[in-house]
Amino acid sequence: MTVAKISCFFSTSGHSGVDRIMQRLLPAMAARGHEITLLKLQDHGPHLESSKNLSVVELRASHVSTSLGELVNHLKEWQPNVLFTDKDKVNRMARRARNRAGTDTRLIMRNGTTVSVDLAQRKPFDRWLQRRSMRLTYADSDAALMPSRGAADDFISVTGLQPERVQVVPSPVVCDELFELARQPVEHHWLKDKQYPVILGVGELCVRKDFETLIRAFAYTRTHRPARLIILGRGKRRERLMALADELGVAEDVDLPGFDPNPYRYMRRADAFALSSRWEGLGLVLVEALALGLPVVATDCPSGPQEILQGGRIGPLVPVGDDRALATGLASLLDNPPDKKLMQAAVAPYHVRASTSAYLEAMGLDTFPQ
Repeated sequence: MTVAKISCFFSTSGHSGVDRIMQRLLPAMAARGHEITLLKLQDHGPHLESSKNLSVVELRASHVSTSLGELVNHLKEWQPNVLFTDKDKVNRMARRARNRAGTDTRLIMRNGTTVSVDLAQRKPFDRWLQRRSMRLTYADSDAALMPSRGAADDFISVTGLQPERVQVVPSPVVCDELFELARQPVEHHWLKDKQYPVILGVGELCVRKDFETLIRAFAYTRTHRPARLIILGRGKRRERLMALADELGVAEDVDLPGFDPNPYRYMRRADAFALSSRWEGLGLVLVEALALGLPVVATDCPSGPQEILQGGRIGPLVPVGDDRALATGLASLLDNPPDKKLMQAAVAPYHVRASTSAYLEAMGLDTFPQ
């Protein structure tokens, strides 16, 4: 049986969306018989252990900028069919390494964000420099993978890459482990001994997630009904968010307990999930919540929620930054939650098996073992 040799090079925090994707995708590709080598920088994710057909190699380099020599040596010695990377810095280094090694390895690059929104946060010269760098980098790739149609269209407009070289590939989000983790007990007293509906938010406490809008929406909701809000995640804006809750008079009903590696047990017991982001690449938490049957309201941000929620058919879509509209969406979920089977059917493309097949096809490996 012919198998593919796939080298995967990442530099992640260990608890990001990319980590969750790769912790599911790489073992799934290995389970199909492909030889997977995960190349990691020191003390970086994704956190995986070597297993059958999956080798984890920690490089001596602790930063992307010092990894070139080791990457070149790996490509020359192992001669993989594919080098799979994610995020711009890593993608740029992969391009340099492949060119330096002179191998015919296919270079598959992933980018998981809405690029134009990310660039808009930068100063003009930095924005020009990054746009130029991206055009050069991705022009040398064999394929660029994006998690949603909206992110892909945006990426094409920014990079000028030919549309046929940009592929939308659903992320591997839904797996057996997700449901197993969801069944684990949760000690939070608002969920353990529930007296009022609980609204849940999950994500880094940062500008992009815009939890300020969620707290304002919750405060408006509280004027009409008893409810509580839990936001899981860590970040620099925690004190600001708690101060806002206090200012709005809802601090006693808002809890920010920090990062939890298992948010799924909260999702299984909450009554509504809110995504208030200003922008996303997809919105993994939306898929996870729907898979667990938790009703979802989301901002119609670029990109992902529009596709996942099928234009509002699966859950309300509201304008970015509109706390009153978000509160209205929350009220509709609490009063008339969507059918659980409808929500779960909407995320079928994001099951690990389906997503793994889509990734292998995008890598040009669809003729290899399935």
